[in-house]
Amino acid sequence: MPLIETEDAARRLARAIVQDVGLYNEDKLLSGFREDRVFDILAEEVEEGRALYKSRVSPDLFARHFYERAIVDILVRAAFNAAAKTGTQVESRLW
Repeated sequence: MPLIETEDAARRLARAIVQDVGLYNEDKLLSGFREDRVFDILAEEVEEGRALYKSRVSPDLFARHFYERAIVDILVRAAFNAAAKTGTQVESRLW
């Protein structure tokens, strides 16, 4: 399979992978957010996703950190969504 060479495609792939991490690990995500340890609790899943992303995009695009940006954007939003679905109060300690 050829490597992804366009910025838009690389961003879409990064977001899709991170969304899957959030969807398939909702309980861990919510627990990690409550304990302020999201990245510790999901470290294995995040690294697995990073490896997949790296294998699919050109080195130049990997170096632009689209995957890391997607992690912050999507996992934080997913944690709030998971909290809302379960009725859990989540402090907004991020800002």
